[in-house]
Amino acid sequence: MAKGSLNLIQENGHLSKASSGLDNGGFVGDYPASDPRKEAAMDNGGSGVDNLAFTDGYLASVGASGVPQDAVLQNLPEEEEEREQWAHPIEFLLSCIAMSVGLGNVWRFPMTAYENGGGAFLIPYLVILTFIGRPLYFMELAMGQFSSYGSVKVWKMVPAVKGVGFGQMIATWSVVTYYCSIMGLTVFYFVMSFNKVLPWSVCDYDHWADENCVDAASNASYNNLSQSSSEQYFYNYVLHVADNIDNGLGVPDWRLTLCLLFSWVVLFFTLAKGVQSSGKVAYFTALFPYVVLFTLLGRGASLPGAVNGILYFIVPQWEKLLDPNVWYAAVTQSFFSLSVGFGAIINFASFNKFNHNVYRDAWIISLVDTLTSLLAGFTIFSILGNLAYQLDTDVKNVVRGGSGLAFISYPDALAKFTWAPQLFAVLFFLMLFTLGVGSAAGLTGNIITIICEQFPAIPKFYVTVIICISGFLIGLVYVTPGGQWILDLVDFFGGGFIIYILVIVETIAVNHIYGYSNFMRDLKFMMNINLGIYWKFCWVFFIPVSLSAILVYSLVDFKLPTFDNKDYPVIAYACGWILAAVALGMVPLCFIHALYINDKSAFSEKLKAVFKAKDTWGPKRRDNRDKWDALIKNKGKAPDIPQKE
Repeated sequence: MAKGSLNLIQENGHLSKASSGLDNGGFVGDYPASDPRKEAAMDNGGSGVDNLAFTDGYLASVGASGVPQDAVLQNLPEEEEEREQWAHPIEFLLSCIAMSVGLGNVWRFPMTAYENGGGAFLIPYLVILTFIGRPLYFMELAMGQFSSYGSVKVWKMVPAVKGVGFGQMIATWSVVTYYCSIMGLTVFYFVMSFNKVLPWSVCDYDHWADENCVDAASNASYNNLSQSSSEQYFYNYVLHVADNIDNGLGVPDWRLTLCLLFSWVVLFFTLAKGVQSSGKVAYFTALFPYVVLFTLLGRGASLPGAVNGILYFIVPQWEKLLDPNVWYAAVTQSFFSLSVGFGAIINFASFNKFNHNVYRDAWIISLVDTLTSLLAGFTIFSILGNLAYQLDTDVKNVVRGGSGLAFISYPDALAKFTWAPQLFAVLFFLMLFTLGVGSAAGLTGNIITIICEQFPAIPKFYVTVIICISGFLIGLVYVTPGGQWILDLVDFFGGGFIIYILVIVETIAVNHIYGYSNFMRDLKFMMNINLGIYWKFCWVFFIPVSLSAILVYSLVDFKLPTFDNKDYPVIAYACGWILAAVALGMVPLCFIHALYINDKSAFSEKLKAVFKAKDTWGPKRRDNRDKWDALIKNKGKAPDIPQKE
């Protein structure tokens, strides 16, 4: 090799370079025409400025360094070329559906729609889905599949923002730990559903009911002080909810601890063999909920009062369309439902074959997710309509949001079934648990992948064991009397507005730093498709602008969370802010780290380098890498590439 060579070194199983002459990392276009280093670099596989692929002034290609491409490929370690893959494309599709279609579709979407205009809510929701949700979903799928990396290593495309991946990991971990505690509640109710008499259907005055309790199985009228047996059973017997947490959270409930342990054991066996095991489980977690939903819908629609409940769900309140809070709710629901912004989508796609058609899958998954939300809404409100009919009251008086819908309102309705209430209770809570497994497996798998890519010497099996044990131990917080207080707090600070910020940074990094045209070039190479102006409008303009506007609005209208209209202790709010600061702080911290480890000498060169794709960025497999290098050298004109599923 001519003077100005680079010594290839291997760090943590990945290539990096130590410059011993090329002070600009082989960026040939920066050399003066008379500089002999330019000729030397050109002779050894470098590219002249005419052969580089640029967008917005940033270099984004392998082959733009002075390193011979054969040298890069020959020095790639074998584990960099080989990555486990889905056994069949349908397992990937079903896993994505199982992750996106979760508890949020069953209890969150119906209530969000009802509270934000009923049928009118579908307009902002579909607009947000079309211009934000689906484009983000496809973008994350494409990022993961093109690079075959998880949500941290994928930022070899723009090293300056790799902190986004770590921030998403913290947000994901926050959500998973409390999500599994909710799964534990479904396990508890599932077991209790096998009793001869549903335990929440009658008041047990000796253990958990007071004088205001009314049997859920009866049609007794309610007064202002009355509480159904389902409500008192949930709060007084199952959760033992504390009035405050000023004196601590209390001791974990042993029954819920066992249910939580069972949830994590199921997750472990789902994830133990990576996508080879989770892909098989997805056949059940993705399909079984639809069997239950259609069964419950058929039963609910046949009950008196069901039509009134469904109409209550879909009748539009057009004036709500002018309320900014409705549009904010639509974005939140879209993020929560599709799971965009958490990194799990990138991770799932990274196990695909390079040419798999994720463009088609993005449309299928987003459509299925929306239709499932509507199906769940019709199912839930048909049952609640019957409950209102039996109590001779309005539907709005029997509707509760979130966990109250799953563990109070719906059990109330089940208790009034005259035929086999235990059967429908078993089916309902088994469905909830199944939905939880699908989503939790996708989110937890993302964390496992990040750790395995950062520490490749540790077997994935051991990482899975450590993550599941850690998740169980942290989850013990949520099965204490004060656990529901902490759940709402963590949901607000760990899985809420920080995702907006991280997604804004992610979108800008891909389309404005790496460059929209470079990203389009990669998609064209990977799937041989040409995308229209719709995608450019969404990725380049609409998503960053609209999400920034929504973020500003939410900050102006910012209110600290409360639990049952009670304020948290100051220390609890402080812990919440620390959690958010740690997640968001990953972005600047990792930016500083990227500057520090860069091998350039001058600060300006370091700054420029961290906003360029690394030399190791690109398709991971050698055959795809060769063709991609040919694409770069041909000025973006891709050779004919046979497409395979």
